[in-house]
Amino acid sequence: MPEVTDRPPTTPVRVWAPRADAVTLVLPVAGEDAREVPMEDDGGGWWRSPEPLPHGTDYAFSLDGGPPRPDPRSPWQPQGVHGPSRTFDTALHAWGDHAWQGRSVLGAVVYELHVGTFTRGGTLDTAVGRLDHLVDLGVDMVELMPVAAFPGTRGWGYDGVALWAVHEAYGGPAALQRFVDAAHARGIAVCLDVVDNHLGPSGNYLGEFGPYFTDRHHTPWGQAVNLDGPDAAEVRAFLVDKALRWFRDFHVDALRLDAVHALVDDSERHVLAELADAVAGLERDLGRPLSLVAESDLNDARMVTPTSEDVEGRPGYGMTAQWADDVHHALHAWLTDETHGYYVDFGSSEVLAKALVDVFVHDGGYSTFRGREWGAPVPPDVDGRRFVVFDQNHDQVGNRALGDRPSRTLARGALAASAAVVLLGPGTPMLFMGEEWGARTPFQYFTDHSEPELGAAVREGRTAEFGTHGWSELYGHEVEVPDPQAPSTFAASRLDWSERDTDDGARMFDVYAALVHLRHTLPAVASGDRRATHVRTGDDWVVMTREPPYGRGDVVDVVVVRAEGGATVPVEGGPHRVALTWGAVSLDDDAGTVHLPGPGFAVLLR
Repeated sequence: MPEVTDRPPTTPVRVWAPRADAVTLVLPVAGEDAREVPMEDDGGGWWRSPEPLPHGTDYAFSLDGGPPRPDPRSPWQPQGVHGPSRTFDTALHAWGDHAWQGRSVLGAVVYELHVGTFTRGGTLDTAVGRLDHLVDLGVDMVELMPVAAFPGTRGWGYDGVALWAVHEAYGGPAALQRFVDAAHARGIAVCLDVVDNHLGPSGNYLGEFGPYFTDRHHTPWGQAVNLDGPDAAEVRAFLVDKALRWFRDFHVDALRLDAVHALVDDSERHVLAELADAVAGLERDLGRPLSLVAESDLNDARMVTPTSEDVEGRPGYGMTAQWADDVHHALHAWLTDETHGYYVDFGSSEVLAKALVDVFVHDGGYSTFRGREWGAPVPPDVDGRRFVVFDQNHDQVGNRALGDRPSRTLARGALAASAAVVLLGPGTPMLFMGEEWGARTPFQYFTDHSEPELGAAVREGRTAEFGTHGWSELYGHEVEVPDPQAPSTFAASRLDWSERDTDDGARMFDVYAALVHLRHTLPAVASGDRRATHVRTGDDWVVMTREPPYGRGDVVDVVVVRAEGGATVPVEGGPHRVALTWGAVSLDDDAGTVHLPGPGFAVLLR
């Protein structure tokens, strides 16, 4: 254990403000007037304080006599995103994970959770109390939805504005260190979801400090982050340094990068490639794997191509993995018959088969939803584990009008069958909190803006967005979109852990845990070789076959039936052994068939 000395730790304070003529350090002192200290010009648009500040010191910056503002690189915002920053010495934590060797995201069983609704307490410390549940499930990596400081106390976190801080309602930065340490003690890696493509509308003071944004490019959130204009080098460093800090000082193992297609960068070297190379260098220094996972709408394998390689003359971005929404869309539409909105090109068995093997359904062909040709094929030799697949996540549940999970309409057998496809396919599987027991609690969109006009705009915008999507027809009744600002919307989204202990919940959990065990123990399933994955289809059934690497091990047939009345499905080869099923199955090797009551699944080994 590292020693913690009696010497008060100090933190150097610097800020980049290239347009300011003078910067003043404002030191709020409890019970006294603020003290102002002129900062010194440090060159290159940077300013520094004459002396470092002790750990736990509250401070702010005044630019050219303006109002005090929090530090763009603030490590701690205990009074909210509009209040002063507080210094935080990351070296004060006595880490206990010295034996932790790390875990790559590739092939890991990932578990996405929202800290505020995962437990009744809604903090990182109370989440530690549920880590043993994840151990029992067999989770390899937990992915935390954004923890960067955002307005109010409750929210999804995608409107964060203090990107170097940890949300105070979750416990602040020290709680994140404790959470990571506790996860590592249980053999679980930690991934943080980070949002670099935009900041939220409330508490965003970055533009006052420097050219962090540009109107040269635009995103769905307005001005783009300035990645390729004047002074872009410091903006890029702001993002890269932040990522390295999470890995180095908080011991996280992976970062999930939100909507990287909105990181518009026309410079010669894309910021993602710069980030990938910087993380690779830190990985070598630390001696443990560090992963970057991109959420990308581009359907382009260039995202997971190493920076040293080209895709049709374009250098790779170097991401470890990327989310594969098409797999979700194909599986969800096949099971539910929903084909509205972006599901319009999905729903058939053949499309599901394509997604499971080729990853992208839109791989250069026409996308009806987008109204144009979209994507590019994934080369056959690209490891399937570079694509994170799921049948639920925060977006696909939370961006429904009522935030309802598949459990609202699907039978338990269909939920289990969906999990079998995700957990036993060639991709890196991700689960969404509660799905392992078939949670029926919704996950709705919630916010906590203190400005009445902003709260009203969010409420009205949400209602208008869903007014054109045909949700009332889908649900079979008029839909009243939950008010994002209402505390009841947040409360309704909390997991109900008592569901886990019901007969239905326990049975579902046992099936999920058994599927995860197969994932960990069957070479054919653990492999990401998409060339060794074959899919046969019927109208109401799919058979996904996984061949073991080098022919060493069992061939695995995952048989899935969606029909309520069940189906008799042809299976190849034999003899087969039944490894796991949902419902009683009748296997006839002589006839080369297996009958499943539906909906359900069977895992056959041969």
